Amino acid sequence: MPTNINGNTGIDKVQDGTVVSADIATLDASKLTGSIAAARIANNTIDSAHIASGAVDDAHLATGITASKLTGALPAISAASLTNVPKDVTVGGRKNMVINGAMQVAQRGTSSTSGGYATVDRFFTYKESCEQLAVTQTQSTDNPNGFGSSYKLDVTTAETATEANDQYEIVTRLEGQDLQHLQHNSSGAKSVTLSFWVRSSKTGTYCVALYKRDTTRNITSTYAISSANTWEKKTVTFAGDTSGAIDNDANRSLDISWKLLIGSNFTGTASTTWGSTTDARSANGHTATWGSSTSDDFYLTGVQLELGSTATDFEHRSFGEELALCQRYYQILVDGGADKAVGTGFYWSSNEVDMHHRFDGEMRAAPTLDHVVGTDYYRMSSSADSFNGFSGIQYTTTRSCNMYISAYVSGTAGYTSDIRSRNADSFIAFTAEL
Repeated sequence: MPTNINGNTGIDKVQDGTVVSADIATLDASKLTGSIAAARIANNTIDSAHIASGAVDDAHLATGITASKLTGALPAISAASLTNVPKDVTVGGRKNMVINGAMQVAQRGTSSTSGGYATVDRFFTYKESCEQLAVTQTQSTDNPNGFGSSYKLDVTTAETATEANDQYEIVTRLEGQDLQHLQHNSSGAKSVTLSFWVRSSKTGTYCVALYKRDTTRNITSTYAISSANTWEKKTVTFAGDTSGAIDNDANRSLDISWKLLIGSNFTGTASTTWGSTTDARSANGHTATWGSSTSDDFYLTGVQLELGSTATDFEHRSFGEELALCQRYYQILVDGGADKAVGTGFYWSSNEVDMHHRFDGEMRAAPTLDHVVGTDYYRMSSSADSFNGFSGIQYTTTRSCNMYISAYVSGTAGYTSDIRSRNADSFIAFTAEL
């Protein structure tokens, strides 16, 4: 460290016994000569007389100068004056572009042997070929410190001989209008960093990829699972794409996919920079043999995609906030059980019942109906007029719809009644997934 102070660049007023912020704004290390006695700063003050003669050594500087001794206005701090600070970290608002990255919300249930969206919201499994492979997906309570849930995949039937066109992966999708700040298709395209916690029984090199649907371009990277059955945090940075714009709309624009079981058709071409998507570019570098044994499993949580080349601490959101974000894509009206309220309907005619339903917050797009039907699963309760399920929805917007029944009902036009479920398997939901 500099031991002396001399010279007058930026401190020419020190000669009259004062040093103010304006005078030290340009002070740099090359101007520090001479000495300051350690005894002179024993009371945590330095004035021009003390600067004129005296030494300051490391031991005295270690205790610093208290804030109460700092007077006058300090110069403004600008981003250009700061070092070792990630410049692309979002200040205010959400830095994490991924919804439900902590796997807190699982509206559809906590366990399923189905593929696709089946348990944890906003994350699904995609399967191509893999004729033998069977997997149970679960919202698990096995997780690293700081998280309450994870997304677990457990192989129940192994793919004993992986074929060239086999592909199995975890995917989450993002809307284009939420990605405009990435500035794709410009010279200022931004890098993004993906961080996540992972655990697997199968060690090896895995691929994770970004796929831009609007312009069918992709980029991939690899990460290593080093220790079996151990939670590990992984960080991957992807460059911005100076080609291929992201549409500014509510449709699917960017997929993040974690490759698990991958055949040779998907690993043949380098793809660590953005380029036009081909099968051979989709999982370059992936060599792990996950899915070849019924002892194989895979856990994922703490998923965060943020601007910049530095992974910051995971952005935890409340369960209520995360649920509301998920309900933009999926909402449940009835989740099993007899005598659960559905709504209030009326006989539009003697053989049609209509019911208006307003969604709990605006959905991404006009949704479709996702419900379970069965003999006498629902009924107009006051007339005990039972029916198997709704025939569909109509006049649908992102805010509301009209649910109607045009089979197995019979009543008087204009008659009104509450509608209830009658069976433990009754289920009604609305989906606007990407």
